[in-house]
Amino acid sequence: QVRLVESGGGLAQSGGSLRLSCVASGFRFPNYAMRWFRQAPGKERELVAAASSEARQTIYADSVKGRFTISRDNAKSTVYLQMNDLQREDTAVYYCNAVWASRNHWGQGTQVTVSS
Repeated sequence: QVRLVESGGGLAQSGGSLRLSCVASGFRFPNYAMRWFRQAPGKERELVAAASSEARQTIYADSVKGRFTISRDNAKSTVYLQMNDLQREDTAVYYCNAVWASRNHWGQGTQVTVSS
C-alpha cells in the first residue's frame, strides 16, 4: 500500500522556522522525484519545491527561494522541507508528492500557519 505521511506542520511566528517531513512507503522511493505543494484557502495548489531522484536537481517557487530548502534521504524514504523566515503568506496546507513516469502519489497534507 502506497503511503506518504507528512509531519512537522503547526503554528509559527513570522520570521520563524519549521521543518516538514514526509515518510514514504509502498513504492520504490529512490526512483521518484519528490515535490512539496501547498494550498492556501481560496487558492489553487501550487508547487513549492521539487527534488530529483538523487536530489542532484532542485527547483523552487520564486516566492520561497532563499528561504526554503528541500532535501531527501533515500535510505530513510523521507523528504524534508526546511522552511526559514516564514511569512504570513506561507500559511497553507502543505502536501508531499511523489512522481515517476505515470505514477503520482499524494500525502494527506499538513497545516502550516504563520502568525505575525
